[in-house]
Amino acid sequence: MFLVLMGCSDAEIVSTWKNPDIVIFDANKVLIVGMTQSPKARQIFETQMMERFTERGIEAMRSIDLFDVAFTNSARSKDELDAVEQQLLEKDFDAILFTKILGSENRQTLSRKLSDIERTNRRFKDDYLRHQDIYYNDEYYDEYTVYLVETSLYCICTDKERDLIWQGVIEVSDPIEAERTIDEYIDLVTLTMEKEELIFRKDK
Repeated sequence: MFLVLMGCSDAEIVSTWKNPDIVIFDANKVLIVGMTQSPKARQIFETQMMERFTERGIEAMRSIDLFDVAFTNSARSKDELDAVEQQLLEKDFDAILFTKILGSENRQTLSRKLSDIERTNRRFKDDYLRHQDIYYNDEYYDEYTVYLVETSLYCICTDKERDLIWQGVIEVSDPIEAERTIDEYIDLVTLTMEKEELIFRKDK
């Protein structure tokens, strides 16, 4: 499912997927995991997302309060992650909201929007004169970086695999660490989950 957000935002949804076997999903205690190399961005994101859950009356915990520094400083095995999941079960967690940066790419855009360009260049010389600064004006094109960020909601259920409930991919403009951008990202995630009746439900 493809969704379009207002163009003025620094974040917009590229795609979402919901487990077709799930109609409504509620959780009472959620672990918030933000996977990024930036400790500052991780702290801001996990804190703000946890606050969003708290506002809705849902208990949540940041991964930075659960995983020590040594845990994230090196690769972990499947057995070690199995042990983590078991600990979460024992502590009454029933969901994990896992966010990670998939990658980034440079984009280039015209300094003028295509919608603003008049289709009145009937002669070559008019067209040339109108656009000749492409040759020498470095600001004719704007270069910027976008990040693809993926958020996945997993169920932690006894005697079941850690099933994927929902997944959304969101495109975020540079800079990724800006608090406003993170705020917009969290708004998108919570509104989309609310629409899908996943934890953030209107009746809550």
